Amino acid sequence: MGEVAVIGLGGMGRAIARNLVRAGHETVVWNRSAGPAQELAEAGALRVASVAEALQCPVVLSVLSDDASVAEVFLDSGVLGEARHGAVHVNMATVSVELARRAAEEHAAHGIGYVAAPVFGRVNVAEAGALNVLAAGKPELIDRAQPFFDVIGSRTWRLGELPDQANTAKILGNYLIACAIQSLGEAVSVVDAAGADPGQFVELLASTLFPGPVYSGYGSMIAQRKYQPAGFTTTLGRKDLHLALDAAADQAIPLPFGELLRGVFDQAIADGRAADDWAAIAEQQPR
Repeated sequence: MGEVAVIGLGGMGRAIARNLVRAGHETVVWNRSAGPAQELAEAGALRVASVAEALQCPVVLSVLSDDASVAEVFLDSGVLGEARHGAVHVNMATVSVELARRAAEEHAAHGIGYVAAPVFGRVNVAEAGALNVLAAGKPELIDRAQPFFDVIGSRTWRLGELPDQANTAKILGNYLIACAIQSLGEAVSVVDAAGADPGQFVELLASTLFPGPVYSGYGSMIAQRKYQPAGFTTTLGRKDLHLALDAAADQAIPLPFGELLRGVFDQAIADGRAADDWAAIAEQQPR
């Protein structure tokens, strides 16, 4: 069996698997639908018919969408009982703190290492092998995954020995992006109403006060009012906002701005923007 497996071949998973193949790693792939797995098989990956087969690899990366997917594929299916003893499962999904803790317990009960490693970066960043990997788990387990992180990412941030610590960091990072989108929408709406050029205003912000991809990328979408194609949908944004609120509640810490954003996301989805990029919440501001 190969040295690394990738389970879940959406946009991110395909990019990650492709880069591992190109780097010369013997890469096993599995996906619910056949098309993406066949595409990667043609590029040099080894396609397997089941998750159980993929779990015979020493290191397994999974790139699934949410708590429900991770629970269905790994925790509720009984497949962990068929895994290679001593294998390391690296869960790259953005999942809740509660799910992360449950996953760590169930993997340990089956003698399988568990590392949480969600990432910052969209599909184009994954394709460039430039993701920021947020890793948490036992150091020796992260060490085993590090050669693969070095291929798919520009830096690995080791955030603690408990896997849920990485998930907490990712969730709150996404929360800050949502806060930035909301504040950008507010500021751009006022600048636009005053007759100034929103595009110039966003360029000014991204070049001076707030350099980086959040203000430049989301600011441009807001200035142009262009939310397709969606790199990250409003529905997924609302899901991650709720994860942040739950993580804060777990620590008995309020997130007042998060409560405001809950209503903003709910209204954006009610207005038909569920499949738009989550920058579309800015449209809740009058323009």
